[in-house]
Amino acid sequence: MVTTLFVSDLHIHESQPEIGEQFARFLKSEALAASALYILGDLFESWVGDDDPNPHYAETKKQLRTVSNAGVPVFFMHGNRDFMIGEQFAAQTGVCLLKDPVVLTIHGKQVLLSHGDAYCTDDHEYQAVRRMTRDPQWQAMMLQKSLEERLAFAAQARADSIAKTGKLNDDISDVNSDAIEKVMREHAVSFMLHGHTHRPAVHRFEIENEPATRIVLGDWYDQGSAVRWGDDGFSLTEMPR
Repeated sequence: MVTTLFVSDLHIHESQPEIGEQFARFLKSEALAASALYILGDLFESWVGDDDPNPHYAETKKQLRTVSNAGVPVFFMHGNRDFMIGEQFAAQTGVCLLKDPVVLTIHGKQVLLSHGDAYCTDDHEYQAVRRMTRDPQWQAMMLQKSLEERLAFAAQARADSIAKTGKLNDDISDVNSDAIEKVMREHAVSFMLHGHTHRPAVHRFEIENEPATRIVLGDWYDQGSAVRWGDDGFSLTEMPR
């Protein structure tokens, strides 16, 4: 059976090499047999620009190139940790950069794909930061800084995020159901697939009396998480180390 694979929120970083190692095994096995691989953001814990020579990240780039060279289409959507990934990265790895959100036909179903952070609308502070960091002018300004300055900025942002996460109410850090229904209505879809919240689940509900499904990918901190979608439907699965 031909299968399309979806992952997100790997947060690959040298401090947790086991994540990159598990992803490497995934790429060498399942990904090479897939019809396509979609990475819906936060592949890396941070990304300060395509000029970062980090050898840990270079290994992942090499593995992605192997998959794309094998003829498997690989798609990447920016997350809140790696939104600075650009065309140089795409050229080096062979991945195709996707806009967020995007509607694609997956095995006959119209599916809205997103990283998911845009719909955590109850976290007003985060949304303000998101608007700033996704602004092309802000990104251009950041890229003018030295690599050392950008790495220091990313380290501080990471520390601030970790400190804040423990203080947030669960409802505030999750997606807003009204925002989800709104974007699904706008794109006329009954399926949505996203990551970001690290709360893997399949949510079934109704929009205007019609069935709707929202699939949430998990993170890779303690185990892998993927959606496998074939002609007979989808499955959200965990992958122990």
